[in-house]
Amino acid sequence: MTIRVIIVDDQAMVRAGFAALLSAQADIDVVGEAPDGRKGIEVSRTTHPDVVLMDVRMPEMDGLTAARALLEPAPGVTHRPKVLMLTTFDIDDYVYEALRAGASGFLLKDAPPADLIAAVRVVAAGEALLAPSVTRRLIADFVQRRPAPRKDPALRLNGLTPRETEVLELIARGLSNQQIAGHLVLAEQTVKTHIGRVLGKLDLRDRAQAVIFAYEAGLVRPGDSA
Repeated sequence: MTIRVIIVDDQAMVRAGFAALLSAQADIDVVGEAPDGRKGIEVSRTTHPDVVLMDVRMPEMDGLTAARALLEPAPGVTHRPKVLMLTTFDIDDYVYEALRAGASGFLLKDAPPADLIAAVRVVAAGEALLAPSVTRRLIADFVQRRPAPRKDPALRLNGLTPRETEVLELIARGLSNQQIAGHLVLAEQTVKTHIGRVLGKLDLRDRAQAVIFAYEAGLVRPGDSA
């Protein structure tokens, strides 16, 4: 199955370079591009891509605003692509807010070409791009600036079983599924089942949102380790 991609970036050279690299892959088809968020939304609505590569900072409409529009579309709009944020800096307020809004991850613009190709495939498959440790570092930086846990997420934890809460905590501390399985002496498939239930109960889109939720609920705090 071919992965349909659009590239939204205000730098023409970036768009051209990414398009050439991705189009050379047998399983990826670049179906459109746009120089700002507003046009990116228009292109997405007409081309129905699987993945949108979205620059964080652009004129007219920034990537965060555009990502929100794509991930939480107006009534009647049924298409909702995966959004992968492109940024120059790995610690960026816009990136954090985009992850909260449901973006599947972020990629540094100067990442190796192989990382870009792999990122598109990972996101298209429905996974969060970020390695848990990177997610944790990004979110911990912002939680340190906003140390007070939010009450709503803390209350929503009550809907989880003790085991599900434990799994969520380990996700937020940066453990992979395999590491969680070893830590809790569970089969890896059982861990995946628990994660699926956590996401479903908390109405979270993916692992990245789960980590954010755990920090904001006060389940884990910067500096915690497994």
